[in-house]
Formats: sequence, C-alpha cells, structure tokens
Amino acid sequence: MAKYTDWVTDEGLLLVKGWARDGLTDVQIASNIGISYSTFKDWKKKFPAFSATLKESKQVADRQVENALYKTATGFYYTEETVTNQGDVVTIKKYHKPNTTAQIFWLKNRKDEWNDKVETEIKGTVVFANESEILD
Repeated sequence: MAKYTDWVTDEGLLLVKGWARDGLTDVQIASNIGISYSTFKDWKKKFPAFSATLKESKQVADRQVENALYKTATGFYYTEETVTNQGDVVTIKKYHKPNTTAQIFWLKNRKDEWNDKVETEIKGTVVFANESEILD
C-alpha cells in the first residue's frame, strides 16, 4: 500500500504532475500510485500541495488541447521532412486547412447563438379533465 508521505514529497509530486500533464485521469493516477480512487479523493482533500499540483498540471494539459483545437479550427502551417526521388531529405512547408468540425465545436461551446439547445419558456395553466369527460 502506498504511503501518502511518499507522494507529498517533491519527487512524488513531480511524478503526479507528469501524469496529470500527460492527460491521465484521477482514476489512472490513483492506480499508478497504488491506491483506491476513494483514497485518492481523500488525499486531494487532506493535502493541499497534492491537490494544487493536480489542478495546475491539468490546466497545462487542458490549455495545450485548447490551443490545438484552435489551430485545427483556424488552419496552420507546419514543416515536414520528406525524401525526394533522388534520395535527398528536404524540409517542406505545408498548410493544414481549417477543420469545419473543430470550428463548429468551438463556436457551439463559446457562442450562445451557435448552441443547439434552445430554451423556451411556456406560461399557462394546465387543466386536467375527469376521466369520464374524456370518454364521452
């Protein structure tokens, strides 16, 4: 069984930080540590350094994904090495065109007017008829 004292050290927190930045879930990190998920949740409540490390590291990973989504939605240039017919390795510049699905996802999550969910308020009174009136 893992001891919390091993994981609130600089070395232990560095491992946790790496796993969180790599995108592992809390359940996966708990498994890597060798503890149950319920114990992991307790550690997050009891040890501020542990909780802060997780939060900060996950924010870094989330920001990287957000930036990648933005680049995919708007298009970007990148370089790639390729081999010519003569066998020479050359670097070429390519363009990744904007992705419509990424654009829609971005807009639906950032702009209310793009949201598929429409909220409608209905006002009125509901009157229930007796069963005998319905049958007549």
